[in-house]
Amino acid sequence: MRYLVDENLQRVPDEEQFTLDSWIDLAPFERLIGLVIERAEAGQAVLHLPFTVKLSQGGGVMHGGALTTLADTAVAMAIKSLLPEGTRFATTELSSRFLAPLLAGRVTAHARISAPEGRTFSGEALLTDEDGRSIMTFSAIFKVAKGSPLPDLTLFF
Repeated sequence: MRYLVDENLQRVPDEEQFTLDSWIDLAPFERLIGLVIERAEAGQAVLHLPFTVKLSQGGGVMHGGALTTLADTAVAMAIKSLLPEGTRFATTELSSRFLAPLLAGRVTAHARISAPEGRTFSGEALLTDEDGRSIMTFSAIFKVAKGSPLPDLTLFF
């Protein structure tokens, strides 16, 4: 039998997958770091993440991995807003460009996707601080798994 380690570092059987409360929802890791979905609709999404010491790197700046997680999740939620519940898709490429450090407050991701090409979705996000200063730009490519239905998205693009 395979085992996982829970948040208390205890071994637990890997018997069941977690389930989301709804289609537009956060996965366990996203909840762990404190992401919040403000909205996700019509191929766009807005999420935010508060700065915490636990999410900072050694210099006291928010860790780039936390910022990238925020941006990637925001684009994924924008995609989910257009796809039928249960559609399987994943990030296949991503690029982050860090513009300014985040030392305190809250960072917000504004994400949008462009018209899909077959099963491929492209998205981008801009992360800003509470003063509207650009913190990071992000772009990603996502692929929808074969066998997952694709709706007619011509109304959105």
